[in-house]
Amino acid sequence: MRTGNEPLHARSPLKIRCGLALWGLLWAIAGTVAFIDAGRPEWAAACAALAMVAATDLTMVIRHIRQGPHYQPGKDIPPYAPDRGRNDAFGIRNDAGRRRNTGR
Repeated sequence: MRTGNEPLHARSPLKIRCGLALWGLLWAIAGTVAFIDAGRPEWAAACAALAMVAATDLTMVIRHIRQGPHYQPGKDIPPYAPDRGRNDAFGIRNDAGRRRNTGR
């Protein structure tokens, strides 16, 4: 659901991101083992580095999930209120310095 101020208060689908990080970690470990068996240490090192990145991402995602609704809002947490042009944090303006149309 679009709330109008995603650049400032974007929410991440953490459960999907957790699954993708776990999937990437498993494939990177499998690639590391396969390249070691094939005698390709350069590719094994690249896969090992990718596995470390995936493991770090998985750790951060699990940490954010455990921190509760601030990072993982449920159905009982309402979306953030729309910006309505009050905050021009990124300096986005239309022609000749006018504010963009906010629909009011």
